[in-house]
Amino acid sequence: MKRKIAVLFVVALLVIINFSIWSYINNPLQLESWTKTTMGVTYDPMRKEDTQTGNTYPSEADMDKDLALLADKVHAVRTYSMLKGQHKIPELAAKYNLNTTLGAWIDGNLEKNRQEIETLIEAGRQNNPRIIRLMVGNEVLLRNDIPKAALIEYIREVKKRSWRPVSTSETWDIWLKNPDLVAEVDFIAVHILPYWEGIPAEDAVDYVFSRYHELQQTYPGKPIIITEVGWPSDGQPFKHATASISNQAKFLREFINRADKESVNYYIVEAFDQPWKKSIEGSSGAYWGIFNADRQPKYPMNGDVLTMPAWKNWAVGAAGFSIVLMGLFLFTRSTLKLPGILFFGLIVNLAVSVIFWSASIGAHQYQTNLSILFWGLMILMQIMAVVILLIESLEIAEVIWHKKTARTFQPLKPSAEFKYPKVSLHLPIHNEPPMMVRETLEALAKVDYPNLEVLVMDNNTKDPAVWEPVREDCERLGPMFRFFHLENWPGFKAGAINHALEQTASDAEIIAVIDSDYVLSPDWLKCMVPYFDNENVGFVQSPQDYRDRDEGLFKSFCYWEYAGFFNIGMVQRNEYNAIIQHGTMTMIRKSALLEVGKWAEWCICEDSELGLRLYEAGYDSVYVKDSFGRGVMPDTMSGYMTQRFRWVYGAMQIIKGHWRSFLPSKNSPLTAAQRYYFIAGWLPWFSDALALLFTTASLILTAVILSDPIHSELPANVFLLPTVGLFSFKILRGLWLYQARVPCSVWQSLGAALTGLSLTHTVARGTVQGLFTSGKPFMRTPKFEKQGPLFAGLMTIRQELFLLILLSSGIAAMCATEHFDNLSGKLWIAVLSVQMVPYAAALLTLLISVAPNYGRKSKRTTEELDK
Repeated sequence: MKRKIAVLFVVALLVIINFSIWSYINNPLQLESWTKTTMGVTYDPMRKEDTQTGNTYPSEADMDKDLALLADKVHAVRTYSMLKGQHKIPELAAKYNLNTTLGAWIDGNLEKNRQEIETLIEAGRQNNPRIIRLMVGNEVLLRNDIPKAALIEYIREVKKRSWRPVSTSETWDIWLKNPDLVAEVDFIAVHILPYWEGIPAEDAVDYVFSRYHELQQTYPGKPIIITEVGWPSDGQPFKHATASISNQAKFLREFINRADKESVNYYIVEAFDQPWKKSIEGSSGAYWGIFNADRQPKYPMNGDVLTMPAWKNWAVGAAGFSIVLMGLFLFTRSTLKLPGILFFGLIVNLAVSVIFWSASIGAHQYQTNLSILFWGLMILMQIMAVVILLIESLEIAEVIWHKKTARTFQPLKPSAEFKYPKVSLHLPIHNEPPMMVRETLEALAKVDYPNLEVLVMDNNTKDPAVWEPVREDCERLGPMFRFFHLENWPGFKAGAINHALEQTASDAEIIAVIDSDYVLSPDWLKCMVPYFDNENVGFVQSPQDYRDRDEGLFKSFCYWEYAGFFNIGMVQRNEYNAIIQHGTMTMIRKSALLEVGKWAEWCICEDSELGLRLYEAGYDSVYVKDSFGRGVMPDTMSGYMTQRFRWVYGAMQIIKGHWRSFLPSKNSPLTAAQRYYFIAGWLPWFSDALALLFTTASLILTAVILSDPIHSELPANVFLLPTVGLFSFKILRGLWLYQARVPCSVWQSLGAALTGLSLTHTVARGTVQGLFTSGKPFMRTPKFEKQGPLFAGLMTIRQELFLLILLSSGIAAMCATEHFDNLSGKLWIAVLSVQMVPYAAALLTLLISVAPNYGRKSKRTTEELDK
């Protein structure tokens, strides 16, 4: 009871902390208030569902509602077109005492231009005192739609046929460059939009007035009206300008107050958000309104401003989901100390909050069907990343803050009365160096066990010069050794040891399997066989170990990379009777093996698959972490990659063959802990596949973004957790657990991390191919393989090099593009840089592996073995 109360207290504390973080991030902004009526806003009546090229447009009733909403908030509205019903705006605006500056849209369509001009002139002749100005075109010269002379002709015509002031709207730099255009207009209608010039928000208002005063000095005596000034509330940054609600509110309040003091005429762009502008101006183009597209105010013009008004709803959702996840994971972990619960709970709350924060960003934006699909996929991949993150966090918590272990097994010392059951040791070989196998056989001959037979199964070795010396050694070592040479034998390694099972002595009770390169300790069988006195024990496992770690830096790093699995993962899994059976240094109860159906010849990881079937049949396992035998590691990067690919591919075959056993069902033959630890053990491999998916998506998005920086969107926030977050945590986890459980130095753990990272792409390929293909042949890990030249090694990692080059090029191009010199661009570069690390690790590991070819020779070579 006390523990449950303590756990509930920790959960409540974490939720309060999480909620406090949300509250702090969404602290109200205290800005200068504006309590008067705003001078003017630009107005486009288009709704959220409307498009510029569509045949539908807002009705008169829609426009009337808009203008009624703006009444008492602004003095005037400015329009851009006289077509699609907008010629009715002056009359509707007059109902609400709103002044209007009417605009005719001018572009390259001369027929439409004529309709715009005629309708503008007709409206200008109306007896409507609320029409105060006429505008011929909007940024026509900036877009270079028609020649300047043609624009001037339109202006002269409108002036000639109307008595109201006439001008055209252009950006400040266009006016400075065209004094002849200034001479034609009654007033300068200028756009000053610091966002589009990449000016930071804190400098934006000063910039506006600097340009305004520059125009005043250049054209003294000419009236100047700022017909567009504003800031977007969302969208991608433009150089150093960041679009956000806080920046929009800060800019508008500061500008309007200053404009009021300096008696500047202005129109805020714009009244309502226009989602259709995304296709023209990019994502920020949709968010310039002081109201959103649903006609709701984004924030008040006086008092404090909340950047996310609905943040409490998102915070409550994140807290609730965090509580559910903590409950699922923690309340079944009675052996976890409170600091571990606190650590895991903290990770849960932070990770879930990141997902909810990402979802809130998408929820507050205008989405299309395509963008909804994109956001859905991104959130789904974030959830997958969080699942991986939580499982790895729980592993840290269990390893570091675990109470006294319940299933720690030590080597046994049989009593004098112990009856030694017969052991049949199977040694499968295929095309192995005969001198290496001789070392293994001679070590077996020294094993201190009174009731043993050794069956050597040579599987499909073609060259008699390779297998005949092994047969001769078996004959020399005596009747305990029996040699079988199998020609054209099916089933790969599993087929060979299934044949050995048929040749096994009838009185043998235990099957032991070792690899052809393993030199056994004489006491292995005596220390491990007694565990079979427990009739429910189906298999007993000792760790893989290696004797050649001092042969070079490459093998040293590989050694410690292997050591992590056997000192961390296997020890932890053993606590829950859920270890992975690996095919060497293993013993299986013969009757259990026959009961579940021998070795699986359809799976290239027949050892792990058999271990799972034994669990499904209800048998227990024993794992003793003491080393009783040492083999040799792959000599080359190619061998290292091939071995890992086989392990991963085989695991995917097992998942496909046994998926029903992992379903959370009462009818599952596995315990809940076994289901969890098998899935948890494979998830890091899915993580690497997910990383490859994100890398591919990042490269495609980078190419799209670089081809059109203005209209593209950098989804850096969505990619941060699955890339930077997961990668950083993966490195932290590895170093932390290595220092806690693996007897190595920090330098050696860093080397293990390097070699592990170098296999990221191999693991990703194995995962994807294993899930979507079948029938991959068994891939032998070559022993004492001669190290090839650098070029051959580079060809081995050619896919990694290709992706490394693409990512490097993407980073260089992003750095060279001024548009991305902002936080969003830097975050995206960080994402690409992190994604590049595993491929750089593959190259560095390869260089380390081939270094002996170009310097000091390896201590042990194939030639030395052949002497």
